[in-house]
Amino acid sequence: MNCPATFRGNYSALSPCSTCCNLRLQHCLVPSVSFQLKQCTRSGLKFHQVSRKRWTFCRASETQTEPDSNNDKEKELQEDEAERPPTDSIGQESSHLDSKPVAAEQINNSDAETNAQGGDVDNAEVASGSPLPGVKPQQLDEQIKIPKETIEILKSQVFGFDTFFVTSQDPYEGGVLFKGNLRGQASKSYEKISKRMQDKFGDEYRLFLLVNPEDDRPVAVVVPAKTLQPETTAVPEWFAAGAFGLVTVFTLLLRNVPALQSNLLSTFDNLELLKNGAPGAIVIALILGVHELSHSLVAKSTGIKLGVPYFVPSWQIGSFGAITRILNIVPNREDLLKVAVAGPLAGFGLGFVLLLLGFILPPSDGIGVIVDASVFHESFLAGGIAKLLLGDVLKESTPISVNPLVIWAWAGLLINAINSIPAGELDGGRISFAIWGRKASARFTAASIGLLGLSALLNDVAFYWVVLIFFLQRGPIAPLSEEITDPDEKYVALGVLVLILGLLVCLPYPFPFTQEVMTSF
Repeated sequence: MNCPATFRGNYSALSPCSTCCNLRLQHCLVPSVSFQLKQCTRSGLKFHQVSRKRWTFCRASETQTEPDSNNDKEKELQEDEAERPPTDSIGQESSHLDSKPVAAEQINNSDAETNAQGGDVDNAEVASGSPLPGVKPQQLDEQIKIPKETIEILKSQVFGFDTFFVTSQDPYEGGVLFKGNLRGQASKSYEKISKRMQDKFGDEYRLFLLVNPEDDRPVAVVVPAKTLQPETTAVPEWFAAGAFGLVTVFTLLLRNVPALQSNLLSTFDNLELLKNGAPGAIVIALILGVHELSHSLVAKSTGIKLGVPYFVPSWQIGSFGAITRILNIVPNREDLLKVAVAGPLAGFGLGFVLLLLGFILPPSDGIGVIVDASVFHESFLAGGIAKLLLGDVLKESTPISVNPLVIWAWAGLLINAINSIPAGELDGGRISFAIWGRKASARFTAASIGLLGLSALLNDVAFYWVVLIFFLQRGPIAPLSEEITDPDEKYVALGVLVLILGLLVCLPYPFPFTQEVMTSF
């Protein structure tokens, strides 16, 4: 009996029983072939059974990411195999010899189907619903697109049964999107695949292990590294950021001079009055500076590169905070969560301490700032602390003198709370993405913009902020190298704490400032 003929016959018999292409079956069959070469005189049926067992073992090693339907189909095939009546060994061998040209034709057809399924990467259109949001298409030359030979190496030598079992592929820009089944922990599989790709191709390609938004299953995306180069701007980043910073300094000074806020046009005729707003501007700027410095320090420790912060001016509260771009690819959701949480936590912490000091310390001039007690209804956090520390002094529709530090610290807390809104690329949006994933983050963004839009009917601060988010910060967040692994629970707790603190600052205090209500609790 001809051994190659026997191999081809069994190979074609296995092909329709698998959901995978012939290239992937080769990994399972090669050991069986080497085992049978020493026993070429055995029948084709015996060789077929050994191959079937070997393939069943490979299928059983899959993780829970494999659909249950595949296991059911495998069991049915095994039952059919067991119920098949035995035939004569010589006749079976003869049938294998006769099927040699048919098997070769089936293999060629399988190759053609595989090429059709993967598509011509050089000419195919980009599929909709791609899991690489935030990456803008670029005009690619042929030499930096992934050639077909490289794709075959990726499928056979980089990916594997121990990391990511590829079942199909789709083109994506100049790269390829591989669909399949993830094996083991996503973080460990990513490390193995990255090391193999680094050994084979160096830094020529980048790997992303993401979640497909169409079916919520893991996918691997490989793109040429040249397609991910950051875009250049006509105006230097530091120049634009400096211009925004100067305007923000002016609005911070203006916000703390009530006499100028009623008539903005008179500001240029009374510039000497701006110095009266310096103390408040310094306090708010200190809170903003601590916020941005914390982002920078944590980003440096995680290897994330941040751009120059663009401070956004506001004549209502002095500033809306800063817009800071992430310049490189973030490794995973936990690192993104660390960076996103660091700024608001530091800002809330300093603002909270200054707010307490403002309530405890008497005004330096003995008068302070006269405000109506109803102003503390605008924030659940500020109103609750005011009632706790001031007690019976705080009564409805009664003017009260407070240290101006209370107002300045409150403004700093409000700026941090606005940045903690779970929308787009704000700190809160990045936190929600890192904790719950991309799809949930998109829903939070839509809900937040909708609620801000409704609030804008009653509050001008909400109006300007929803405009800012919609046009500058609505996202989507750029893809991370590995988006499947959930962050550690302690960082999740910090992220949830930031979101709750933001809500407490923005939500109104609903209880009246009366002694009777407080004693009833």
